[in-house]
Amino acid sequence: MPTELAPTDIPPADPTDVEFAIQIAREAGALTLELFRNPNLQVDGKADGTPVTAADRKAERLLRERIASSYPMDGVIGEEEGSTAGTSSRKWILDPIDGTQSFIHGVPLYANLVALEDAYGPAVGVINVPGLDECIWAGRGHGCFANGEPTYVDDRKDLRGACIVTSGVDYWPSAAMLDDFAGRGAVIRTWGDAYGYVLVATGRAHAMIDPVVSRWDVAPMLTIIPEAGGVFTDLSGKITAEGGDALATNAGLSKQILELVGR
Repeated sequence: MPTELAPTDIPPADPTDVEFAIQIAREAGALTLELFRNPNLQVDGKADGTPVTAADRKAERLLRERIASSYPMDGVIGEEEGSTAGTSSRKWILDPIDGTQSFIHGVPLYANLVALEDAYGPAVGVINVPGLDECIWAGRGHGCFANGEPTYVDDRKDLRGACIVTSGVDYWPSAAMLDDFAGRGAVIRTWGDAYGYVLVATGRAHAMIDPVVSRWDVAPMLTIIPEAGGVFTDLSGKITAEGGDALATNAGLSKQILELVGR
């Protein structure tokens, strides 16, 4: 469990860890591009009904090998290979391809996700979008960056005209909830999965609402969104990647959105 300390007592992330996470995420991205839009790509179904490809498996294997070589005592949690226990207080959380449906259909909005948690909590987050050559990263206490330039969430405070992104309206628990947002004048678009969080972190969208997520889908956002000046919670308002759903936005919109989704 992360050490319970006041925010001022939590040290910044080690820049070496940030650089390493960026490097391996980009390596994984380059590997996946080799198989992207390959007409012979085999798609298999997992036990939960979601798809998986050779690119998912190869990318996670690469990420794990890089971590094992550089940080052999650290634990790893990955979507495709499960958990590997470590002997340190650190844990890497991996999603080799977030947005496998996009990848399968030749849509370049998929991402490679790498997160690091240490004894103090979320430390590093990386969203690499190789098909668009966009990489968003953050280290605790160092800020958030998009391809090396500082980036921030937008400061919009009114839902009217706000751009709300989501991974798919079929995930939402009810049509009434969508109607609530439309009634407040929000614009809903489905530029979802990790790319929705990229849009929020770079101020191009105002909120990302994810009604169904796993830990590896959103672990990097625990660092990226706060370091970009935003707020990341589950849909009950708790700061966690393990709530089964997620919201990324700014402080001005967070309360309004949580009130709507909580009805």
